[in-house]
Amino acid sequence: QVQLVESGGGLVQAGGSLRLSCVASGNTANINSMGWYRQGLGKQRELVGGQTTGGSGHIADSVKGRFTISRDNAKNTVYLQMNNLTPEDTAVYYCAADPVSLRVGVPVYWGQGTQVTVSS
Repeated sequence: QVQLVESGGGLVQAGGSLRLSCVASGNTANINSMGWYRQGLGKQRELVGGQTTGGSGHIADSVKGRFTISRDNAKNTVYLQMNNLTPEDTAVYYCAADPVSLRVGVPVYWGQGTQVTVSS
């Protein structure tokens, strides 16, 4: 089993930045891809992006140029750096991990989520 714990959410003004962190524990050898989803109020869950153990990454078009995903395999940690935030980025951000890929099916492992609120 794998446990994911997110941190770094909070309230920020539009134009500001936040960095989310997610630490994996447990059977981390079972993880290939780690990354982030988000779900705003009344919206569908959206894949923000992810990165594989080998360093292959992807990021959603909606956040490209503003958000960056990085990963420290030695620390079993994935980060989401969010810059130039807008109120539309307000959502619960979930860390996710999967033995294969975040982009195929539903990820196996999920964190509890961390709230990001961007005020105008």
